[in-house]
Amino acid sequence: MNASVRAATAGDVAAICRICTDAYRDTYAGLLPGDYVERVIAEFYNPERVAGEIAARPPGWLGYQVVEEDGRVLGAAGGGTTAPGVGELFVIYLDPAERGRGLGTLLLNRITEQVTELGAEELWVSVVVDNDKGIPFYRARGFEQMSKRRAYGAGPDDDVWAWRMRRLIP
Repeated sequence: MNASVRAATAGDVAAICRICTDAYRDTYAGLLPGDYVERVIAEFYNPERVAGEIAARPPGWLGYQVVEEDGRVLGAAGGGTTAPGVGELFVIYLDPAERGRGLGTLLLNRITEQVTELGAEELWVSVVVDNDKGIPFYRARGFEQMSKRRAYGAGPDDDVWAWRMRRLIP
């Protein structure tokens, strides 16, 4: 594998939007209500928002990281801090055709490095209950299920729940 991870640039906006949209639909097809999936995609993976999150980083957000190979962006991730000593993986998605090659691990490692440099001693992630792509990925990398809560972006009428998973950073 000749893949590498780097900070996203304005030129990556379209690729990030495409990858996150395709992967979100692929991951949650049949698992989450279609209107919820489309609402999340419209809110988070639109060009204006992604470009804004690359250009100016809101507090606690360390910016998008992309994994690329042979000049092609194949995945994106972003993390940050939520409290002193606490890191969070906010987003990580790969082109669905590229799963299982170690690219997600490269992105996760980069986010872990970033939050560790800021003093994080643990890394958290929210994973939708019954997400059979995400949960095994995180478990294999040392994350443990800690609690369950309504998924981010879910309204009172949405029956969408997520596991809060955590791993300690050595």
